[in-house]
Amino acid sequence: MRKWPVFTAALALAAASLAALPAPPATALQAPVALTADNLATYQTNGIVWAMAQANGIVYTAGTFSAIRPAGSAAGTNETAVANFAAFDAATGQPAGCQLNFTVGSDNATVRALAVSPDGHTLYAGGFFGQVNGVGVSSLAAIDLDTCQVSGSFHPAVAGTVRTVQATADTVFFGGDVTSVAGQHRGRYAAVTTAGALLPWAPDADNPGRALALTPNGQDAILGGDFNTVDGVNSHSLAVVDTSAGALVKAYPTGFIDATSVTKTIIVDPASNSFYTGNEGTGTGVFDGRIRFSLTDFNQVWRDNCLGATQSLEVYRTVLYSGSHAHDCSSMGEYPDSVRKHLLAESVDDPHLLAWFPDTNDGIGEKIGPRVMALASVGGTDYLWVGGEFTTVNGTAQQGLTRFASGPDTGAPSLPQTSVTSIAPGAVKVSWQSSIDNDDGLLTYRVYRNGGTTPVYTVSASSLPWVRPQITYTDTDVTPGVKYTYRVSASDGTNTSALSPNASATVPTSAEAYPTQVLADGATLYWRYDAASGSYNADSSTGDDSGISVGGPVHGVTPGAVPGSKAYTFNGSSQWTYSDRLHPKPTTYSIEAWFKTTTTAGGKIMGFGANTTHPSNHYDKHVYMTNNGRLTFGVNPGAIRTISTPAAYNDGKWHLVVATEGTNGIKLYVDGVQRAADASVTGSESYSGYWRVGYDKLVGWPNVPTSLYFAGSIDEVAVYPGVLTPTQIAHHYALGTAG
Repeated sequence: MRKWPVFTAALALAAASLAALPAPPATALQAPVALTADNLATYQTNGIVWAMAQANGIVYTAGTFSAIRPAGSAAGTNETAVANFAAFDAATGQPAGCQLNFTVGSDNATVRALAVSPDGHTLYAGGFFGQVNGVGVSSLAAIDLDTCQVSGSFHPAVAGTVRTVQATADTVFFGGDVTSVAGQHRGRYAAVTTAGALLPWAPDADNPGRALALTPNGQDAILGGDFNTVDGVNSHSLAVVDTSAGALVKAYPTGFIDATSVTKTIIVDPASNSFYTGNEGTGTGVFDGRIRFSLTDFNQVWRDNCLGATQSLEVYRTVLYSGSHAHDCSSMGEYPDSVRKHLLAESVDDPHLLAWFPDTNDGIGEKIGPRVMALASVGGTDYLWVGGEFTTVNGTAQQGLTRFASGPDTGAPSLPQTSVTSIAPGAVKVSWQSSIDNDDGLLTYRVYRNGGTTPVYTVSASSLPWVRPQITYTDTDVTPGVKYTYRVSASDGTNTSALSPNASATVPTSAEAYPTQVLADGATLYWRYDAASGSYNADSSTGDDSGISVGGPVHGVTPGAVPGSKAYTFNGSSQWTYSDRLHPKPTTYSIEAWFKTTTTAGGKIMGFGANTTHPSNHYDKHVYMTNNGRLTFGVNPGAIRTISTPAAYNDGKWHLVVATEGTNGIKLYVDGVQRAADASVTGSESYSGYWRVGYDKLVGWPNVPTSLYFAGSIDEVAVYPGVLTPTQIAHHYALGTAG
């Protein structure tokens, strides 16, 4: 949490945030992001870091840990014993400055809050502890940073764990589980002088406090926590009180913040005249995101509803950085419920996610990941320190602490996955999945042909970890019968990936009949499943709607369904493919796939769902196989409506299934012949979603198979924006089985 000095004009000037520092921007970053995603070598802890503060180039960290060790050292090796506190050089990540031991009798001590005085000479620490370096204290202590001596005179008798601290030139405000100070009742929050004398400031909250911040003018304090009332008034999780007596200034009744959500962090940013909160909720449909408030009237400016227990915030320049385990940001128009992302960035003016995605894991303890952040500046470079309970950073072992800088950026984009195909005499199609760069969403790609050193094509395109659009270059300077080889690189302007492995195609002397017809009939998604390896499935249509395969289905299965093709085999337990692109609800469409199976456990062959890497909460427009091998096509226009084949198709042979929906109802074709129809069914469930092959939910549908995963081979999957005619479908089957 940022510490803001207040009460005097000189101190108000000192309160200018690091966001306003004139440090040079890092290179190869996509503005307004100004911190790289490359984590720097930093000492580690063997436990959880709960608190941070910085002064004079030193970052003070505290929490619940008993040892620190160098970067790269495995747990239990090269350790230095500490007691819940360690100080580090902000620029090197090495131990430096004052080292302290926080202990408490035979129990487990913990430090939950740190704050530095406005003059940078005193560190205040709160938590649950009885001694600091052997000096008796009571869960709140003051340390002279010039001498590293614990004040023996600053000794407020605090009952309850202190979880948040803020310091001014003459006052120390704190909160937590506090019930009394110096024998006098306090309702979770209290204040003492810098000499330790109890002050009359006494806002009365009914449940624990978690966060506390002071306005730049020093007149008000912003409280956050688990409480439902402050001074007897309904104000759930958030309140503003004055700094003289603690009288309520602004209440936020239950419902403004969800009843099961609590405020975990508050930061004040004078540069944007705002304060920001981070929240954590319990259960479904809760508020887990971030809110920006005006410092003028304390009203909301915006909020994001990203789900994932926000724990920490910092503003650097015009970007709000957050630590959480965000797993569902679909409410912001970002990614659906999927793999957790622990470090995010968004503009203070427009709450959408920016291209900054370093990552940790959940770690130990409550498995939240990051818990606290702090900004420090040394020698013209700014550093964002992150602490918590994680044990990896950017996929490498690193426990408890990490840090990021304003430059230089040294991370190259990921290697492009490339597909090269040619189905007609006049062209070779080079397609690739756009790369990931964790601090730059706009990358430049270069295509090289036949080992050349000069690119034949250069293009810039945007991507994010959950949206990696396919990019395509069609080379028309080709000769039938000749083999051409291509490689692709990705660059952020400073760092360039290696060249992708060689990918080749021989230009045919005549058009391949089956894929040519699929494209001629208007497919806007066409996965041929011909890749030899990797998770990327190229879209051979003009839609550039690539697929991502999960779980590693078997590639290169021969023979495929149609002449000259290969296929994928799915194991029926953990493998599927989803489209990279989010689609609006289709109204008139056809879906098509070739399949081969002997399963008696059924499974979903193809459908539309609202998620990608997780089971969808909305799902229909799908074809699935029942345990007896029959096929069912269904939609949900308000009530589930299905049609099914009378025959079974789990006979180990290749079959073509096509399902259509249009103004004339729904129809199901197998092997070029209509097998079922219902002209009365029009419409389907309204949601945006993704095309999925091989797996998704089927709860509530008739004859749900034993397995939701399809066990068998799949090939030549296509989606059309209109209804294929019976003649077109029969023609596809004839071409696919023609020798």
